[in-house]
Amino acid sequence: MLETILAISGKPGLYRLVSRGNRSLIVETLDAQKKRFPAFAADKVISLADIAMYTDEKEVPLREVLNNIKAKESGKTTSIDYRKASKDELYSYLGEVLPNFDGDRIYQSDIKKLIQWYNILIENGLTDFDEALQETQGDNIDDRK
Repeated sequence: MLETILAISGKPGLYRLVSRGNRSLIVETLDAQKKRFPAFAADKVISLADIAMYTDEKEVPLREVLNNIKAKESGKTTSIDYRKASKDELYSYLGEVLPNFDGDRIYQSDIKKLIQWYNILIENGLTDFDEALQETQGDNIDDRK
């Protein structure tokens, strides 16, 4: 599931891959409007399946972090409001779902984005973060892209 959910640099929210066009991807917003548009290579599109978060030992795939949040929140949206939470509250929340995160390489904006993405996925009924995912070895991609 996360392989077809995309983040596009410079655009808020998440998008579903609908099809591939000539030199572009056709994406659809995950909101109620379901607006479709082309995303080009210059847009820096990345699949959520390719994102990982830094810890002290290794990089943890985003799907594992999302599953940890899902377990903490019992499958509901987050108990923390990322828009109003202080820096300390955000880091404390991340510490609960990813205890050994690397505080030097994960920024406040990364945590806000993580919480926002989780809430978008839950609100749209996309809750099976492990569905059809094979962990790829050797990818060094972080969530700041």
